[in-house]
Amino acid sequence: MKVYLAGAPGGGSTGLCRREKELNRLWKLRLWSYYHLILVNGIMPNENKKRVELFLDSGAYSAWAQGKEIDIQKYIEFIKENINVIDIYANLDVIGNAEATWKNQLIMEKAGLNPLPVFHYGEDIKWLKKLLDKQYSYISLGGMVPISTGDLFVWLGELFSNYLTDKHGMPIVKVHGFGLTSLRLMLKYPWYSVDSTSWVVTGRMGSIYIPRYRNGQWIYGEDSWKVAVSNKSPDKTEAGKHINTFSTEEKKILLRYIHEKGYSLGASKYKTVSSGYELEENEKFVDKKPTDKKAKREVEIIIEPGVSNMYQLRDEMNIIYFLDLEKSMPKWPWPFKKQNVQKGLF
Repeated sequence: MKVYLAGAPGGGSTGLCRREKELNRLWKLRLWSYYHLILVNGIMPNENKKRVELFLDSGAYSAWAQGKEIDIQKYIEFIKENINVIDIYANLDVIGNAEATWKNQLIMEKAGLNPLPVFHYGEDIKWLKKLLDKQYSYISLGGMVPISTGDLFVWLGELFSNYLTDKHGMPIVKVHGFGLTSLRLMLKYPWYSVDSTSWVVTGRMGSIYIPRYRNGQWIYGEDSWKVAVSNKSPDKTEAGKHINTFSTEEKKILLRYIHEKGYSLGASKYKTVSSGYELEENEKFVDKKPTDKKAKREVEIIIEPGVSNMYQLRDEMNIIYFLDLEKSMPKWPWPFKKQNVQKGLF
């Protein structure tokens, strides 16, 4: 399974952060949104010097959510102008209109392109059958972001059981999963590829992915834990999830994983200052700027940079987690079958 990492590490840059040279060598699969990167930000990042496998999504869902429309001819023109750095590009789907999505597929094909077809959650199954009857070798499933994991298990179970695999459970077509945030969904179905922003969302929420650990081995084939490590995360929030709430022995194992990946938990101290205080190089404000100029503010002083006090480093650790997850997955194709996922960290 190929894992395309959507989003940008280190505060919105399309580059990487502290360990740029090492991570850029490893991070080969990226997904960019035409809507966000081009129509909103007005840029096409230069990837010629650091070759990656680039997946271009139209960003139709984001545009739809913002009340915007994407001009299909401009989308086609953009793809053609940048085809030397784009490996895969999705059809311009129309949210809530499967027929219009299909028409766009044909428009792009008539223009000489080979866009990845998209079938959405909630659409009539006849549109999926149409894609299979046309014998596309690679299709995608979308519209999953706002849907609960439970409902997706039902939907995906039906699709993979009845349409996307043969009687032995072997995939009959390559399938990409758009916007998968659940590791349970990633692990259960024989995806050819998926994309996710969960690595960056998790880091910004103060947590890192840590695989389960048994018999001296890190286990990637089961749902991992998201361990809160940020100094801003209350120790008692979601009891047992913050690293400081684990037992001494459990915490040693969690720290072992962090250290094995070349990182540290980090250390900070705090002080209270006036609202007009100017930060030193190793300092940052804990709270937002108050409207009252006389109000006091709390400052975090970073003594040792680590995942507890720098979201950039959490981003990096989560990138590495997904790289390791990808390497641990069986080579596609593999048979779909019901799986029992073990509970508990250890």
